[in-house]
Amino acid sequence: MTTDWNIYRTRFLVKARQLTTPYSFTDALGHEHFGDVGDYLVESSAGTRHIARREVFEDIYVAMGLAGELPPLTLPCRPPMSERDRRPLRRATA
Repeated sequence: MTTDWNIYRTRFLVKARQLTTPYSFTDALGHEHFGDVGDYLVESSAGTRHIARREVFEDIYVAMGLAGELPPLTLPCRPPMSERDRRPLRRATA
């Protein structure tokens, strides 16, 4: 069906596989997606999937490496700010 997952970026990181055979699926909202050989199956960090035409995908996305070689797409939550971090910064006086 497809090649291995790779990581790509535009403004956001996505996982994508280039299709080696025609592929179609219906998403959770009932939308049908179709792809031909060379198109890409794209998965967002939220887990949603769509198919991008090869010409469009390769014009927009930049390869980052294989999915297994990079950290997960989801970023850890930032810990709550301490009281010290919440204080406004003071301007230096001359």
